[in-house]
Amino acid sequence: MKIEVLPLAPAELRPKPTDEKALGFGRHFADRMFVMEYASGGWRNARIQKYQPFSLEPSAMCLHYAQEIFEGLKAYRTTDGRVTMFRPAMNIARMNRSAAALQMPQLDPDLFLRALKDLVALERDWIPTTEGCSLYIRPTMIATDPFLGVRPSDTYLFFIIVGPVGAYYPKGFVPVSIMVSENHVRAVRGGIGASKAAANYAASLAGQAEAKKAGFDQVLWLDGVSRKYCEEVGTMNMLFVLDGTVVTAPLEGGTILPGVTRDSVLRLLRDVYKTKVEERPLPIDEVIEGATTGRLQEAFGCGTAAIITAVSEIGYQGRKHKVGNGGVGPIARKLYDDLVGIQYGRKPDPFEWVERVWP
Repeated sequence: MKIEVLPLAPAELRPKPTDEKALGFGRHFADRMFVMEYASGGWRNARIQKYQPFSLEPSAMCLHYAQEIFEGLKAYRTTDGRVTMFRPAMNIARMNRSAAALQMPQLDPDLFLRALKDLVALERDWIPTTEGCSLYIRPTMIATDPFLGVRPSDTYLFFIIVGPVGAYYPKGFVPVSIMVSENHVRAVRGGIGASKAAANYAASLAGQAEAKKAGFDQVLWLDGVSRKYCEEVGTMNMLFVLDGTVVTAPLEGGTILPGVTRDSVLRLLRDVYKTKVEERPLPIDEVIEGATTGRLQEAFGCGTAAIITAVSEIGYQGRKHKVGNGGVGPIARKLYDDLVGIQYGRKPDPFEWVERVWP
């Protein structure tokens, strides 16, 4: 399918932010977006057009039944002036798995990748030049049937928007505190926890608010059945270092989002650092015992936005437990430095993760 590029008049161009230190996240959006529609069993009208509002029926199914999915990835300006993306094929594959889980149509991977590259190349002037800043990319699919009935929609809208985002740690790489949620769960076996679906994020808000109210930065989710095993932290995958072994929740149960950063972290740990890794159910009691005895040396989350987020303390059952020395541990630090170095072209790319966009 051909991607049509619709012209923009000079008056339609949006002002670019001038202070890269004040970019924040998700506040600024570039001039153009990619859009196409699904109807009668196929995708059509693939185009790059002006960033502008959509017109939806108030009865559009996405507004009532949350049949909507999205992805998140970034484009970078490397030290030698190239524009690249980090492992976009994984995001494309995951979005198609999310689509299958929510009974939505599949996207052609080649067309998807072309749309990403063409849009980013056109909007490359929006990519910040400061290391740590990047162009955030948000592909999204929503159900658009004007129908109030619980069934899969027959029509869909797929779009990609992009915008500059600032450094996640503008004041330096600092650890956060997390609270174990005892009153809320993020996902359950047999549900859509492994999908990047909008409903998952709405379900996380109450637990996150509870943690914030208690004075913590993030929430640590336990499994939804036994309320015993550690799963994710906030919207990130979670890893613990116990006696030198990195432990993280397995994907097999279907409650863990298969993160691109998670996969990258595990490959670096196993294949480059030669660190022992276990993907297994990890009881919260083992984590707390490890914090008490010193077996728990580090804990950190990983995800697209922050890359690596170190954890300084864990709140559980009304008590705070210090992790390691309360700072950023050596494994978290090395992973962060190496991943950022690969993304910005400062370090070798041993797995050919970087996708060249321009020139």
